[in-house]
Amino acid sequence: MTILYEPSRQAAQYFAMLIGGDVRTAGQLAELEAILEEDPQEQLVLFGPNTPVIEAVSLAARQRLARPTLGVVLLRHHLEVDVLAEAIRSGVREVANVNDPPSILAACARSQDLSRRLQGGANGRAGTAEASDFVDGKVVTVYAAKGGSGKTMLATNLAIALAAGEKRVCLIDLDLTLGDVAIMLQLAPERTIADAVPVADRIDETGLRTMVTNYCPGVDVLLAPVLPTVAAQISRDLVTEILYLARSMYDYVVVDGPAVFNDHVLAALDSSHRYILVAAPSVTAMKNLRILLDTFDVLDYRKENALVVINRADPRLGLTPADIERVLRMPITAQIPASRDVAIGINRGMPIVLEQPTHPVSEAIRELATQRIGADLTTPRGLKAMLSRRGRR
Repeated sequence: MTILYEPSRQAAQYFAMLIGGDVRTAGQLAELEAILEEDPQEQLVLFGPNTPVIEAVSLAARQRLARPTLGVVLLRHHLEVDVLAEAIRSGVREVANVNDPPSILAACARSQDLSRRLQGGANGRAGTAEASDFVDGKVVTVYAAKGGSGKTMLATNLAIALAAGEKRVCLIDLDLTLGDVAIMLQLAPERTIADAVPVADRIDETGLRTMVTNYCPGVDVLLAPVLPTVAAQISRDLVTEILYLARSMYDYVVVDGPAVFNDHVLAALDSSHRYILVAAPSVTAMKNLRILLDTFDVLDYRKENALVVINRADPRLGLTPADIERVLRMPITAQIPASRDVAIGINRGMPIVLEQPTHPVSEAIRELATQRIGADLTTPRGLKAMLSRRGRR
């Protein structure tokens, strides 16, 4: 849980939605002190931009020795050098710019990670499951039969939406030649899935943790290789093994697959509990999706686990939901409305569910995450075989 201290109710609502999960808000310093006294296990206090700096500095200085696992993060409209210096000297862990949501989330994540380390990791949930434990995570593959459907946009925003409520999510960019997750989230690809190639025959959970990049609280990302030629060195078995490991470490594994049908995609689909099939509202996209659904029947993928999502839905385009369902011969699960705000956010490297959590697009994606992804499902056929193979080792 996070304690958010912010006198402005409107600002408090915004930052609470941005952070996600269980957030308790305080509008006065006395209220904040009461919450801290009530919950000695709390690890993060976020001071909003309308709080006096002296109050953050004073609290951090008092708790620095008395309660070292408590982290204080301060938000400011402007990052003045003297404010930064005073804050750090007092024990404030992070000072973040209020106009930079990714920096806010990253600062909170770093502070919480340090708190878990100071506490010995006993109460933390940072994807540090013991190797002998198997977390029953769900694998969700986002796939499109045609490029340009907005598949990566949906995968990235869906991963963030699933992380709400203190869930752990791993987003895997499986478009190994032209992956866009790194640029869409403005992440430096210093570590990628290519790092798994040299240790393909002995990769374990510890190794996988060194390959992921943290994006925001609850969301780690396994990025695609920088060089497209590396894709040929990544086998279907390696992808299957990575998905198995990720599933044992995270509550959800969201796979952003390429718009081609290759061995990597088959490995992901074999391991998936849900297939999110994304299409734009056009006759060519519907034709390709209809062919894909027929292919799924041939491959014996469970149709009840396939969710059809129409992205950039717009009734003015001439295709009604009834028309689409008649062509596909299955119901539409969700429609993501068309909006130029999505493209603006992509160009700025800011997922819309973070930048505009109340936007209709954000609400549609969040509803998809909470209402349809979390349902109990049978074990995928690919994972059954993999679990049997592991049991014989």
